[in-house]
Amino acid sequence: MNIVERYKKPTPKFFRTLRNIGIALATAGGAIIAAPISLPAVLVTVATYMTVAGTVATAVSQAVTIDEKTEIPKIDGKDSASNIK
Repeated sequence: MNIVERYKKPTPKFFRTLRNIGIALATAGGAIIAAPISLPAVLVTVATYMTVAGTVATAVSQAVTIDEKTEIPKIDGKDSASNIK
């Protein structure tokens, strides 16, 4: 499977949520960095880290796919892995 095929497959719900959080972090960090006013260096540094972390979280979360062959089957609405002690 190449990267284009991987990005076209469906993403699990947890990773869609994580992707959206990453997008929000990257956007907020970018807005702070691009602010037209002078901001303290600490705030700009934190915004830079937010932007990088958000970008990485978004890219990694988008690359996770649901694999129908290895997906855990549901039993009575619960994952069968939750029944294993």
